[in-house]
Amino acid sequence: MSNTENGNEELNQYLTFVLNDEEYGVPILTVRGIQGWEKTTPIPNSPDYVMGIINLRGEVVPIVDLRKRFGLEVIPYGAHTVIIVVRIGESNKQRTVGLVVDAVADVHDIKAEDIRNTPEFGENDNSDFVKGLGLVAEKMIIILEIDQLVDWQNVPGGNTQIKTVDATEGCAENEFTDTQAA
Repeated sequence: MSNTENGNEELNQYLTFVLNDEEYGVPILTVRGIQGWEKTTPIPNSPDYVMGIINLRGEVVPIVDLRKRFGLEVIPYGAHTVIIVVRIGESNKQRTVGLVVDAVADVHDIKAEDIRNTPEFGENDNSDFVKGLGLVAEKMIIILEIDQLVDWQNVPGGNTQIKTVDATEGCAENEFTDTQAA
């Protein structure tokens, strides 16, 4: 029986992806799906890293370009560019967000003891986005604190949940009789 089976080691799975030739990871339990890049509907007065919104199976999902969010060089989207759809926030106030990344890399099991603290670089760094540095074989993976990626105070409608509403909701039953005739 291994240490993991005995419960002596805490293993977490991370979906990893590439941005600017660096590998980043998010907890796999937050990932709701991966899809190819698609055009978004822009949201006026949004931060520049919010590309817009998409309709994903009836849910309105804001799309965040992680290159812009991290201040990296912006490059054209290519054949490997994908949107990783994640759930962020506390259990009582979760939101679905799409993260635009250069490419998906892998899924890694990382022991809690193999995650190092992020070094501090001063007040103006992006360390709020980084939970730690995961050691996998000979490489380091930047583990993201995804709940910190979007400043909802600066996104229009960010303080409220976006809800899809049936267009007939609240209308009298006979108001649509001419369109329902068979």
